[in-house]
Amino acid sequence: MSEDESAGMFDLDSKFMRTTLLIVTVLLIFAGPTYVPYVMNSILNINYVASVLVGLVLLIVGVVLMWFLVRKKIIV
Repeated sequence: MSEDESAGMFDLDSKFMRTTLLIVTVLLIFAGPTYVPYVMNSILNINYVASVLVGLVLLIVGVVLMWFLVRKKIIV
């Protein structure tokens, strides 16, 4: 298998992959610390502290992914 074939679906130069990563990043940053803890606490009846910690982790993952996208110049 050549190097071009192994990149396949994770080709960061494709417009689809850049758009998908941007949408996932925005959802992690904005919905992660707001809607996910609400759903976990109110609907699923999970402990408030645990739901807030999960939201914080999602926020951190979103910020790290945003940093990666800016560093790779996918977001200019």
